[in-house]
Amino acid sequence: MKKTPYTVEELTQLVGQKIAQSDWMLLDQERIQEFGHCTDDQQWIHMDPERAKIESPFGGTIAHGFLTLSLLSPIHLKADYLPTEATQIINYGLDKVRFMTPVQSGKRVRGTVELLEFRPRARNRYMITTHNSIEIEGEKRPALTAELTMILVV
Repeated sequence: MKKTPYTVEELTQLVGQKIAQSDWMLLDQERIQEFGHCTDDQQWIHMDPERAKIESPFGGTIAHGFLTLSLLSPIHLKADYLPTEATQIINYGLDKVRFMTPVQSGKRVRGTVELLEFRPRARNRYMITTHNSIEIEGEKRPALTAELTMILVV
């Protein structure tokens, strides 16, 4: 895996390969609280550390699944794999999203991106589909897996 952006031509040759891995990101209680306030999802399992210590099967609060899923955006933007010719990246949607392991508050996560499909769509546009896995530091199973489809405009 090279560390600089790929060209469109190079990406067409990388289908089926791992093309990016993000740095570790901390999911601390402050970030979980902010997400809960922004989304109005204030369930105690996310927002109440004292209650979660006592009642949660996880021994404390956990990140919202959708908070973990939302990390796909910065993972892709910071991964530095998108073609140098790209002028726009448009989110087209998600498929096969699976929340596999809860992320406990204070854990670090990182994303891995595998290129599933890269094909021309229309004039100056390409469809790119990736398989994404967000792993939790020290855990065997990922937090989630998902397929992300984007349209690249060059």
